[in-house]
Amino acid sequence: MPLGEKLLEQEATFDHLFASHSITADSLKTITAKIGATRAALRDTHLKYHLQTVQVLTPEQMQRYAVLRGYATMQHYHNMQ
Repeated sequence: MPLGEKLLEQEATFDHLFASHSITADSLKTITAKIGATRAALRDTHLKYHLQTVQVLTPEQMQRYAVLRGYATMQHYHNMQ
């Protein structure tokens, strides 16, 4: 969550700089680089925990996990069996 909060703060700062017409070419480059690094760190963290989660789930739990994440419906899995 701290990374998500950091990203939201950076995006708000970015939006404010544009809205106030106070962004420069240098500050644009700096803030977009920082936002990019934060997004990469957030994605890495998210996927790291996803990989850890799927290693400990049973096949039935994996089905439920997929449904909860919005990737499939339980009916979809029942039809595949």
